[in-house]
Amino acid sequence: MQDKIYDVIIIGAGPAGLSAAIYTGRARLSTLIIEKEKDGGQIVITAEIDNYPGSLPHESGPSLIGRMVEQAQRFGAEKVYDTVVEANLTGDVKRVKCKKGEYAAHTIIIASGAHPRPIGCVGERELIGKGVSYCATCDGAFFEDMDIYVVGGGDTAVEEAIYLTKFGRKVTVIHRRDQLRAIKSIQDRAFQNEKMNFMWDTVVTELHGDGILESMTVKNVKTGEETVIHANEDDGTFGVFGFVGFLPESALYADQLALRNGYIVTDDNMHTEIPGVFAAGDIREKSLRQVITAAADGAIAAMEANAYIEGYCLVNAG
Repeated sequence: MQDKIYDVIIIGAGPAGLSAAIYTGRARLSTLIIEKEKDGGQIVITAEIDNYPGSLPHESGPSLIGRMVEQAQRFGAEKVYDTVVEANLTGDVKRVKCKKGEYAAHTIIIASGAHPRPIGCVGERELIGKGVSYCATCDGAFFEDMDIYVVGGGDTAVEEAIYLTKFGRKVTVIHRRDQLRAIKSIQDRAFQNEKMNFMWDTVVTELHGDGILESMTVKNVKTGEETVIHANEDDGTFGVFGFVGFLPESALYADQLALRNGYIVTDDNMHTEIPGVFAAGDIREKSLRQVITAAADGAIAAMEANAYIEGYCLVNAG
């Protein structure tokens, strides 16, 4: 166990966590980032980013994150690669226990994100960013005038499929049931869209391709019949977007923080119900999960943490 008590511990080194670290560093707060695996979170699987203000031409997720990491380091943020196994969020000093060590701080910013629930088929992992995506806003434009397939049947899946008709020549929703789960108003919009098609009672069992998605195998769950769908010869590839839910990294905090559908509940200033504990980015309940909103969350959480610490210091000085 380390004796040092940081001003701020940030859990997660995605856009929210790194933005928070930039702001806490500039505020001269001692800052520790704890990242379990690799910097960037979901953004590192994005081949090209066009919708983040100021991004470079042909900006990739890793390149944008690389600059964020350097900036956070420049302002003095420390970082350890470790996995959080337990967190005690109450009291003036909060403690975070990891596999390799234990750390303490006066404030905690939870920015450990959420990850898309996988489609669950063979070949999916190998083709992420090479035809397989989980973000229509991020990657839809890369499939301009190509065939696009959306896996899922809930509100998000159908809304994202409608959005993708702006880009694809045809968007096909693949759903394991014989009717959508989305609310009726969203369904009506989908059925009225001429570019939309539907593949009922069907699941994706395998994705194929050598470095890029070239074909996929789908199976009818009622008949057991399998069909192989190949990319258009002129295109050479197509898009498969998975929208079968997200899995927020919030289980560790379920006994201390309010969760809704697995997401941490905060107010508009990123406050949880525990003083000195904030949440930012994809792990918190919100309407839009994008790099720009994660960065905004991180900045707000950092400034709120700074205000909390200033108040704490004043009370203790008195």
